Amino acid sequence: KLTSPALQPVITPELVQGRVHLRCSYSPPSPDPPVQYRVLWSRLSSPGKREQIHQETTPQPFSHMEMDGAKLRLGDTVFCTVTAFRRGAPEQQSLPEDSKGFYAGIKFFPESLEIAEDGKEHLLTVLSTVPISCPGQDDSCKITLQLSIEDLGKSSQAPGPPDIVLSACQVDLLPGPCSGDSCAAATVTVTAVTDFAQDGNSLSRVSARPAAPRDLLWGAHTPSDVKVTVRDLPTGNCYSFTDPHIITFDGWRYDSSKMGTFLLCRSDARPFEVHVRQWDCGGHRSATACNCGVAAR
Repeated sequence: KLTSPALQPVITPELVQGRVHLRCSYSPPSPDPPVQYRVLWSRLSSPGKREQIHQETTPQPFSHMEMDGAKLRLGDTVFCTVTAFRRGAPEQQSLPEDSKGFYAGIKFFPESLEIAEDGKEHLLTVLSTVPISCPGQDDSCKITLQLSIEDLGKSSQAPGPPDIVLSACQVDLLPGPCSGDSCAAATVTVTAVTDFAQDGNSLSRVSARPAAPRDLLWGAHTPSDVKVTVRDLPTGNCYSFTDPHIITFDGWRYDSSKMGTFLLCRSDARPFEVHVRQWDCGGHRSATACNCGVAAR
């Protein structure tokens, strides 16, 4: 075996003449004697299984593969495996070294969310791990993603309207330099719908789909979804019933026998209030008022 320092192959994305490429870089051993590299590109075809897509022998400490939409597609998790050997003596070779798997495409961060019916906003980032490219339209280059929500059902009932809302229905990914595992990113906020019902936890799915891309590479891409679990929270209730008995949010009990229109409830935090109208329902025998109308905004 050819003993050498670790090659440590790493895959990074880059643009080459406006086209998206992946670059496998590795640390060359000492330059003397001259060494060549066998680079094997593969992608994850199913969990735990890889499919070989390209192999080459090169004296360079790097290898390129274009994301052409055929051999290498967006959505692939890609690996490069590098073996070093002496020129003219291929039997003297190092042990093959694998890179980490590189996911090439659009993904959500975090990959799943658990939120509660408490009105709080939660950040959801949509990012591309490869550069945004639009050959022939550099002046207005962007990838527009259409966002959608699907209800996967509550723990107590069948699917219905989604239990979450997004701050935007679409986001734009714009060209820019890559940093870390992100070459372009946009954020939206996710909020749980407060439905005032004890109806169990619910599960929703947020999807992103490229909207009318001109480049086939992006048009054929279906990014992974993100699952959002909404935790049901008990809701405060207040009551006014019959000849009105009133129970407030904090459990106090009152009786009201006055006639007229009254403010029953008002929120300090948002434009929400409830008015109630009480009319005489006791006749000549007793002065009793009953609920007869309600208005809410």
